[in-house]
Amino acid sequence: MPRFAANLTHLWPDLPFLDRFDAAGEAGFKAVEVLFPYDFPAGDIQQALRRNALEMILINAPPPNYTGGDRGFSAIAGREERFAHDMRRATRFAQALGVSFIHVMAGVAQGDTARATMVENLKRACDLAPKGLTLTLEPLCPASAPGYFLNNFDLAAGIIEEVGADNLALQWDSYHAQEITGDALASFAALRPMIRHIQIGDAPDRGPPGAGTVDFATLFRAIDDSGYDGWVSAEYTPGGPTGKTLDWMRLG
Repeated sequence: MPRFAANLTHLWPDLPFLDRFDAAGEAGFKAVEVLFPYDFPAGDIQQALRRNALEMILINAPPPNYTGGDRGFSAIAGREERFAHDMRRATRFAQALGVSFIHVMAGVAQGDTARATMVENLKRACDLAPKGLTLTLEPLCPASAPGYFLNNFDLAAGIIEEVGADNLALQWDSYHAQEITGDALASFAALRPMIRHIQIGDAPDRGPPGAGTVDFATLFRAIDDSGYDGWVSAEYTPGGPTGKTLDWMRLG
């Protein structure tokens, strides 16, 4: 059975942020992730993790740019200094929370210049990343992120191969995989050697597993059979009380 984690940006949206950690613990989760936790003091998050015996596994970069202007996304030419600044801040936050993965976002861009910019930014970021921290790339489907540069798996795989760093890997999401390829199961099988973090949501509406077109019972068996021993994080829109959407955990 996969080890399930809860994405607290998406789950229990009706609760105050710090109360979501308590809800996850009460539901039986042992790990959580938060896409952009930067609006909350790291100390408050640490306390919420400790009182629920939870591991924080992933955050996103870049953090918000409180000084105004665009954020330094990794594929945006001319924003390399901003990207480096963002990564330093995200890394400090990750270390404070004991996070294993930072999802590095690409931003809205296109073309060869964007690809080359992203490769060079990632090379530097991987060189500077502290031991034990892995950077991840996640393709996002156009329906949820129009214009996003990293919008297919071939592009992500090619960038990971070109960067050639042990601490850069693929973050695979069943919702995006189903929307991009039409077959999440085949996508997982083809990309498994690059995958170090998994997220799940159903397609086409990013609803709870079992609400759409992905065969999660088969997917969970495939994850187990593949030897993947990392976390499988629930990142979906509950559409109602989160506690009533957790039956999918019995499929694992």
